[in-house]
Amino acid sequence: MSGHHSCGAGCDHGAAGLVGEESGVAYSLYQKIDMTKLVCLNEMVEESGKLVFKPWEDRLNRNKFVESDADEELLINIPFTGNVKLKGLIVGGEEDDSHPAQVRLFKNRPNMTFDDAGAPADQEFNLVRDTSCTLEYKVKVVTFSSLHHLTIHFPSNFGADQTKIFYIGLAGEFTKADRVGVVNAVYEARAIPEDHKTRDKDGMLGSSGPAF
Repeated sequence: MSGHHSCGAGCDHGAAGLVGEESGVAYSLYQKIDMTKLVCLNEMVEESGKLVFKPWEDRLNRNKFVESDADEELLINIPFTGNVKLKGLIVGGEEDDSHPAQVRLFKNRPNMTFDDAGAPADQEFNLVRDTSCTLEYKVKVVTFSSLHHLTIHFPSNFGADQTKIFYIGLAGEFTKADRVGVVNAVYEARAIPEDHKTRDKDGMLGSSGPAF
């Protein structure tokens, strides 16, 4: 069934294309998500939003999913453990109307709420039903470089009361944050005034003779 997805006549995916089984390596950014800080708003079961970010080989496991609660909207705040250059997105759902119909992406805007999501998105796609998790949406790499936090907003589905998703795949490149370099820069910046103070103190002592 891989390589097939349902699509009505004339549907528009935007910049989308099918991916093959070799995409497992590319779709490994789930390992770089700070799961302890990931938050999904309007999820029916607490912490279930974290379940949809899983290994490529486990993407068709429908026992792990997130379902919306009060209405069809879902909003997921995703912090990464370093810097990401996002290149691709896959959204897997059911064949029925619970599959999300649209996705909106926001770059580096932590702790977004549904009210915040009323702002223009950095990129958005109209989705088609993808039960095999093989339809990739091409993200604007220039926009989503130096990404340390991604917010994904699903505003609607195909007509059901709740939205259900069992896989979200993120493809791209990861760079570990260089916190050591930051510490070194701060240390060096502070070392220069200290050196001046030492020299001034030495000069003062030298001009007034021995201190003892």
